[in-house]
Amino acid sequence: MGVPLVLLASPRSFCAGVERAVEIVEELLRRRGGPVHVRKQIVHNTHVVARLESMGAVFVDELDEVPDGAVVVFSAHGVSPAVRAEAERRGFEVVDATCPLVTKVHAEARRFAGRGDTVVLIGHAGHEEVEGTLGEAPDRMLLVDGPEAVAALEVEDPERVSYLMQTTLAADEATEVVAALRKRFPALRGPSSDDICYATTNRQEAVREVAREADLVLVVGSANSSNSARLVELVRREGVPAHLIDDVRDLRPRWLEGVRVVGLSAGASAPPGLVDEVVAVLDAHRVEVRETTVETIRFTLPAAVRR
Repeated sequence: MGVPLVLLASPRSFCAGVERAVEIVEELLRRRGGPVHVRKQIVHNTHVVARLESMGAVFVDELDEVPDGAVVVFSAHGVSPAVRAEAERRGFEVVDATCPLVTKVHAEARRFAGRGDTVVLIGHAGHEEVEGTLGEAPDRMLLVDGPEAVAALEVEDPERVSYLMQTTLAADEATEVVAALRKRFPALRGPSSDDICYATTNRQEAVREVAREADLVLVVGSANSSNSARLVELVRREGVPAHLIDDVRDLRPRWLEGVRVVGLSAGASAPPGLVDEVVAVLDAHRVEVRETTVETIRFTLPAAVRR
C-alpha cells in the first residue's frame, strides 16, 4: 500500500498474563496430548484460540460440556466460586490460568464484602472477568459501566461503599466513574493499588503517544477483546480515526486514502506476528517505534505445568 510512515506503539501485543495463560495450555498439550478442555476462550483472540484448537485444545462455554474426570483450564479472565465448586464436584483436574492481576481483584472483592461494604464494580456487563468477580460476593456487589449509572445506585449504607475495577478498562473513563462515586458517597473506599492492569495502562499510554502524530491508527485485536476495544475508543477520543482489525484481511484501502502517518498497536491478547503482517502489507517507506515504557514482568506458571 506504500504509506510514507508507520509508527509502532510500544508496548503492544501480548502481556505477561496472556503469555502465561497460553503457555499453560501449550505445556499441558505437550505433556499430555489432547484433549485439554478450556472453559471459555483462554484469551480473547481468534488466532490464539484457533492455533490451540489445532494442537488439541477444546474450548467450551460451560463445564456441563466437559466429560467427567477431564483436565480443565480456567481462562485468563477468571471464574466465580460457583464454577470452581462445580469443577470440584465433577472431579475435574483443574489448572488455573487466571491472570494474577484478576486474582487480586477477586481477593479485594471478598475482603471488601467481608467487612460489610456494598462493593461497586466498574466494568462491562457480560464480560467474563466481570462475571467471575461478581460471583465472589453476588449479594453485596453492584455493577456500573459509566458515570451516568452512579445516580441510580441503591446501597445499604452510604458510609460503607467501596469500588473495584475490571482490569481492562480505559483509565480515563474509569477515573470519571470513581469521581462520580466519590461525589455521591464521600466515604468511598477503593483498592490500595490500581485495579486496571499495568499492561492495559501501558498500551493506552503508548497508543495515545502514537495518536498525537498519526492521521490514522490501526489496533490489532479481536472484536471481543475489551482492552483492544478500549485502545480504539481512546484514539477516537483524541480526535484521530481508528479501526480495530483482527488481521490484515480486515484492512480497507479506503482508510488509507490521503493518510501519510499510520499508527499501529495491538491489544494485550493479540500475537505479535499479526502486527508484523500488517506492517508488511502497509509497505511503509519508514517504520519507527514510539516506546513509552519497557515491560519486564513475568508471572510464574502453576505447579502442574512448571518445568
